[in-house]
Amino acid sequence: MCAETPDYKATLNLPKTDFPMRAGLPKREPEWLARWEKIGIYDRLRDNAEGRTPFTLHDGPPYANGHLHIGHALNKTIKDMIVRSHQMMGRDARYIPGWDCHGLPIEWKIEEQYRAKGKNKDEVDVVDFRQECRRFAEGWIDVQRDEFKRLGITGKWERPYLTMDFRAERIIAEDFQKFLMNGTLYQGSKPVMWSPVEKTALAEAEIEYHDHKSHTIWVPFKVVSGGDFTMPEGEDDDYAGADAALAAKDLLSAKVVIWTTTPWTIPSNKAVAYNPRINYGLYEVTGRPEECWCRIGDRYLLADTLAGDVLSSARLDDTMYRRLRDVSAEELSTLTLAHPFAGADGADGFWDYPVPMIDGDHVTDEAGTGFVHTAPSHGADDFECFMKRNWLDRMTHNVGEESEFLPHVPFFAGLQVFDRKGKEGKANPTVIAKLVEVGGLIARGRVTHSYPHSWRSKAPVIFRNTPQWFAAIDREVGDGQDTYGKTIRERALTSIDELVKWTPQTGRNRLFSMIEVRPDWVLSRQRAWGVPLTCFTRKGTLPTDEGFLLRDEAVNARVLEAFEAEGADAWYKPGAKERFLGTDYNADEWDQVFDILDVWFDSGSTHAFVLRDREDGTEDGIADVYMEGTDQHRGWFHSSMLQACGTIGRAPYRNVVTHGFTLDGKGNKMSKSLGNTIAPDDVVKQYGADILRLWVAQADYTADQRIGPEILKGTADSYRRLRNTMRFMLGALSHFEESDRVAPADMPELERWVLHRLAELDHRVRKGYAEFDFQGVFQALFNFATVDLSSFYFDIRKDVLYCDGDTDRRRAARTVLDILFHRLTTWLAPVLVFTMEEVWLERFGGEESSVHLTDFPETPADWLDEPLAAKWTSVRQARRAVTAALEVQRTDKVIGASLEAAPVVHVRDKDMLAALKSVNFDDICITSAISLTGDPQPGESFRLPEIDGVGVVFEKAEGAKCQRCWKILPDVGTHKHPGTCARCDAALG
Repeated sequence: MCAETPDYKATLNLPKTDFPMRAGLPKREPEWLARWEKIGIYDRLRDNAEGRTPFTLHDGPPYANGHLHIGHALNKTIKDMIVRSHQMMGRDARYIPGWDCHGLPIEWKIEEQYRAKGKNKDEVDVVDFRQECRRFAEGWIDVQRDEFKRLGITGKWERPYLTMDFRAERIIAEDFQKFLMNGTLYQGSKPVMWSPVEKTALAEAEIEYHDHKSHTIWVPFKVVSGGDFTMPEGEDDDYAGADAALAAKDLLSAKVVIWTTTPWTIPSNKAVAYNPRINYGLYEVTGRPEECWCRIGDRYLLADTLAGDVLSSARLDDTMYRRLRDVSAEELSTLTLAHPFAGADGADGFWDYPVPMIDGDHVTDEAGTGFVHTAPSHGADDFECFMKRNWLDRMTHNVGEESEFLPHVPFFAGLQVFDRKGKEGKANPTVIAKLVEVGGLIARGRVTHSYPHSWRSKAPVIFRNTPQWFAAIDREVGDGQDTYGKTIRERALTSIDELVKWTPQTGRNRLFSMIEVRPDWVLSRQRAWGVPLTCFTRKGTLPTDEGFLLRDEAVNARVLEAFEAEGADAWYKPGAKERFLGTDYNADEWDQVFDILDVWFDSGSTHAFVLRDREDGTEDGIADVYMEGTDQHRGWFHSSMLQACGTIGRAPYRNVVTHGFTLDGKGNKMSKSLGNTIAPDDVVKQYGADILRLWVAQADYTADQRIGPEILKGTADSYRRLRNTMRFMLGALSHFEESDRVAPADMPELERWVLHRLAELDHRVRKGYAEFDFQGVFQALFNFATVDLSSFYFDIRKDVLYCDGDTDRRRAARTVLDILFHRLTTWLAPVLVFTMEEVWLERFGGEESSVHLTDFPETPADWLDEPLAAKWTSVRQARRAVTAALEVQRTDKVIGASLEAAPVVHVRDKDMLAALKSVNFDDICITSAISLTGDPQPGESFRLPEIDGVGVVFEKAEGAKCQRCWKILPDVGTHKHPGTCARCDAALG
């Protein structure tokens, strides 16, 4: 700068803002939380939304028993973005958070505390025990509520729903009574998943599968009858096997071999199953090694495809046996077998019963022997085979609640399958040893396979036959609500396809396939903390007898009245039976049921006491959205569907949105033992909740997401770029007044192109939020902010904003910036709740102001201008060629800044050339001058391969450098103000 030239910096319209580039989110976010609390923002939104169409996301209740993990943060943030975006799109978007408070996890924690103090839960008064469970849940609800609020989640936090509230317990009981009264409730005895550690039945949703090393045994069952045909019990004279009876005589010396991974179930065997579609053969042992349980001359019945593997497991090579003949299904159907322990000394005839051969479609020849050992009390397929034949009187009750053989079982009484810590007990080894003793094994081994475990205790479970209460899903529901079907299953399947939209669509397939084949719903649990099955059974009657269940509306009403006032504890108080039965019944003639409801029935009932029952629920009791993780297709989505189809005749939701699981940065499942977990609290303390929310928005939540230090660093970088965009707008809009506003029709083309892009984005943003596509919304906005704005529009218009006086084009640019500000802050507010509030308050401060009290601005349809957009696509392509050419000169140190250049641009296409001549292309390229020509491109011109027909020849700008705007122009120094160009001279006045 010449000595006599003034310093013009102070005359520039430089950005003015106190908005800091450094966010300081961990420290500042609590201040905004306190502010929202003070102004009561959730209730103000409800007041402001009066008359709007309601939109309700029904919260799937988290469990009140520990600090939040990263999956909780993902889940609640997605929900919050759904609620906030729909509110800002003109709905009355309600969100009532809730908690699951009953059930085994909490009860288990209290039991652990008891064991640590040497106390026995069974010696504690049940109401006192339940009160301890309630206090435990209350403590964790307070902790989790604060942790959720810290993430910026908006909702009715001061009045959440709790499954243990008295009102909720009353309605859960009331909905259970609907199953009682409509005829779908029954007591049955069938095998269920049973946890020996927790001593309760488990639902499929409470099961997870882990590798488990099991014993494998090959057991021969001796054929004892076949040629002398005896009609199997329950069959008629047309029994198909009668004609094959004589043909089976030579099988009397044979043995049917089964294979199982559960030796402990052998004492409960009642049949052996085969499949008529499998080819079977009779095999004879002709030789044997020294170490072998087989004997020469032994004959075995085996599936042909598996015979080699079976006999090899018995240490026989293919020279030591021969195949004698085919064995037909008709022949197998005539055979009766002996239990391996039949006639054993000391068994007192316990196993001296016939073991029939039965056909079953579940039998395959993919593994095993082609025959399946059938213990109907310990297997689902086994049970169904006996159910089909009406053989329920043949069920066994040999195993107790701690997986111990009961006292009446010879040899094995008291032995456990699994001990109280989930470790293998003595049952399997002892059964195997006894089989060896009686000649009941031909081979044994070990196999590692996927095995069911309780997701709470992580201990293996067993199938065990116990009396349980069920909801029949194929029995007609006698409630008259048959629009979508007469049974629970029909209603559910119809709802899935006709009433619910699925995001992603694969969620439909998962739930449909599960409900299509699922068995009846096991409602009962043998625990203490929960809502009891509020029903009574008549003493001296069987579950199948008429009058077994008491169905009386007056009794039901007394129960509900007590629950409303005292909670479910009323069921356990002294004199409860007499109180509820009243004077209409003799209490001595009735048993009170003390099983508690499956906790999934609790959470499945929440639609009743949140959507239907609350004044801020929904008019029809149906939620607009249920949103949970993909595991809830077998959990909350599933139980809510079954419960609602049994009580209101249809699904309780219109949309189901599903997210995947959260993995570490390498794609591994998070585990404390691996040390790869990331706690939301740690992220919030280091980066702030908005960074965690931005991570959610950037991820495809419908699949599994990864999170780790490097991923969070990348997220923070994206945040900084967005923050810089917002900061630029704030600075450029300093002192913007309504009088500065310019109508779109009076704006330069560049500004009208920005408005066109906003019109496109408005459609994309609204559609994306409506479809819960947060990744699509954020990517569109982020690309717009960083590419279209920061790298293009802002870059170009900085010169006008800083250096122009009160010109039309500067006022037009500031008008566009104001329009941009209102749209970007509101469009991003559902994601970056704290940052957009900070940005908004920087312009529109005030005690009652908040971006979250505003809606997305309406965008005029006439802002869309496709011809203009096509023209500016061409302009931007040419600009890319120019800026790339100048970057080469900058890299080679020929120039330091693009304003030192005045390139010549050769354009082959006449329309593109005309487009470039119609705009200030030198301003667009941020050069001091530019020449446009249709002349052929010189050989030395710079070209980009992807932009055909544009060549750039570099030339330096001629003239002097304006000391105010830094353009190099010939007229600099010829005006009133020293060292300025004409534009700057005019601006200075």
